[in-house]
Amino acid sequence: MKDKIQGILSATTVAEVWDHLLSCLMEVGFNHALYGFTRFHTSSGFGDDKDHLFLTNFDADYMQGYFLEGRYRHGPMVRWSVENTGACPWSWIRDNLEDLTEEEREVVAFNQASGVTSGYTIAFPHSLKRAKGAIGLSLEPHVGTQAEADEIWARHGSELEVICGVAHLKLISLPLPKRILTKRQREVLEWIGDGKTVADTAQIMGLNKATVEKHLRLARESLGVETTAQAVLKAAMHNQIFTF
Repeated sequence: MKDKIQGILSATTVAEVWDHLLSCLMEVGFNHALYGFTRFHTSSGFGDDKDHLFLTNFDADYMQGYFLEGRYRHGPMVRWSVENTGACPWSWIRDNLEDLTEEEREVVAFNQASGVTSGYTIAFPHSLKRAKGAIGLSLEPHVGTQAEADEIWARHGSELEVICGVAHLKLISLPLPKRILTKRQREVLEWIGDGKTVADTAQIMGLNKATVEKHLRLARESLGVETTAQAVLKAAMHNQIFTF
């Protein structure tokens, strides 16, 4: 396990971390995984999809229905992950079927039709109230059974919780791929975040004020915010500034 963790810790991109993690999961029999993290969860939902880190090796057809069509927002195991930490077998859905909402039942039916019914979910602990992260580990759709998933977990569960936890901490330390800023946008936000004015920033960078304002405007648009102060905060939350 030491070598596996070292490989994850040594990775420098989201893709590298994800490849290392998938290799570890497949080695023990979990052939598919779906990871999600956000810093913007509230009681009313998850917010903008562009602010999520969402990784998977499920095929495009499944992800069209589950993610792009928004079913994940009503996934029973997603709700469990928001309300709990630790690991939970997907048999929890069957045991709590009567308590599921109509929307959650529709997601269950979709997953059953897709053969995604056997696996485990790990919900990660966070010190920040709005931060939520979890990963679903699945056997091969239409093939594996929950009993087989339980056997794998009995043998490797403790190790998988550690490996997935390390991968999660590494992933949330890296820049969010959907919100990548240009080098100039990052630089102007860094100077503004340091308390410099637009005029100061222009002088430091050897630019005119209009060019600095343009980079700030483009950064705000990329981050989906209205003010420069919001852009500095959101860029920092997404590991986009003071990290290179």
